[in-house]
Amino acid sequence: MHAKAPWDMSVNRRILEMEYAVRGPIPQRAAELKQRGKRIIPCNLGNPQALGQQPISFYREVLSLVEHPVRIERERRLKALFNGGALDGPGRLGGPGGLGPDGPGGLEQDDFHSDYVLDLSERYLAQMETGMGAYSDSSGPRFIREAVADFIDRRDGADDADRGTVPRSDPDQVFITNGASEAVRYVIDLLIDDESDGIMIPIPQYPLYSAAIKRCGGVQVDYFLDEESGWALDRDLLESSLEAARGRGVSVKAIVVINPGNPTGAVLGEETVREVVAFAGDNGLAIIADEVYQENVYGGDAGFVSIARVLGRSGVPLFSVHSTSKGYYGECGHRGGYLEIRNAPRVRNTELSFTDLVLKQASVNICSNTVGQLMMYLLVNPPPENAEPYRRFTNERRTILEDLHEKAVMIRSGFDQMEGVSCFGRTGAMYLFPRLDRLPEGTNDFDYCMALLERTGLVTVNGEGFGQRPGTSHLRIAFLPPREVIEEVLPKWIAFHNAYVN
Repeated sequence: MHAKAPWDMSVNRRILEMEYAVRGPIPQRAAELKQRGKRIIPCNLGNPQALGQQPISFYREVLSLVEHPVRIERERRLKALFNGGALDGPGRLGGPGGLGPDGPGGLEQDDFHSDYVLDLSERYLAQMETGMGAYSDSSGPRFIREAVADFIDRRDGADDADRGTVPRSDPDQVFITNGASEAVRYVIDLLIDDESDGIMIPIPQYPLYSAAIKRCGGVQVDYFLDEESGWALDRDLLESSLEAARGRGVSVKAIVVINPGNPTGAVLGEETVREVVAFAGDNGLAIIADEVYQENVYGGDAGFVSIARVLGRSGVPLFSVHSTSKGYYGECGHRGGYLEIRNAPRVRNTELSFTDLVLKQASVNICSNTVGQLMMYLLVNPPPENAEPYRRFTNERRTILEDLHEKAVMIRSGFDQMEGVSCFGRTGAMYLFPRLDRLPEGTNDFDYCMALLERTGLVTVNGEGFGQRPGTSHLRIAFLPPREVIEEVLPKWIAFHNAYVN
């Protein structure tokens, strides 16, 4: 007997109850307005290339060659012809109407891929062995995991000596993943065993964490960041949050640290990182370190300090994630990431370690996508100073990061002209998280952001989507649009704001 109407069935209530504000009702309304012809400026996501940031040339050159390897030898032949003059001069391929400098749009040496890029592409494919279209090892190709470990060692100043303060990264504890999000889910899926298991997350937080905990049926244990102290972590607040959770019967297993912060953009100093490590060690917690914005530290700030470097030889379990989506690279759609594990816990009542079960999860997924693997390899292997692409690469990197900083400064200066708006903390990541202190009675930050969208086309995310102290209101904006777009829309936002709050 065939049903005449759609089936009605129960579904996983945890997934039903999950929320993800950065793609929630405000962006959905923006999509409707865009279909009607309204100009939309999407600042709800850290998605740089969607807002005009150009990809790093070095990355795309290598990608184009390894995806279509016949071009490597073809490029070598063309370069040899060019360098030998066979692509230049009358009666050959050059001359009027030809391919040489005398022809229209004549060729130059820079029109060819450098030998460094060609050699690197060949080496990469040789190490991949089966090419880009085949499955790789579940944890990622060994040579890429070794490259990631070397990158971590260089970043943290790891010691070769066994008794050094910072141990070397172990490639066997590195997993190449589909973005950092997959890595986070691997860890949280394992940590949450039943409904009494909890994970501490910062408030405000990136909603990946609340959603992942909800999906697993665990307990979200909030700890508030100190906004007026630059979104710093406070040891007393951490202890208070942990004590309250344990008093409710929650088995707290880990603490999430996002540095630089999302949504706040705040950058943690070394002393704060040391406090977190000490807190975790004193209370038997693992640390989940979200460090995907480690390149996004601007101006004269002291810079990024990894938890791995501060952890040193402490036995605290650490799960660190990084991504090719942010930084100056902005390769969000290629979904490259890694998970590094230090001090992997043993699995109770078994002979297994936590790493063994992460490998089991990765094996179920067979492997991460091979383009993301390549992007991660290139991220951790920038061209050296003596390589032909070095100058262009460093210029592009510097230009992107300087441009991001300048746009953040522009928007922060605009807040000074908005009544009742404050923005705290060092500028990091890709976001600003201003506090809105003068919203009209009966309205909240969701109402504000929706009205801002309707009036100006600017898509932001209301603070409640990330969590915030009761009685406060915020919004998150990604400072990614082109400078000329910011210069155009910022006065409109200022005018909208001052009219709205009055």
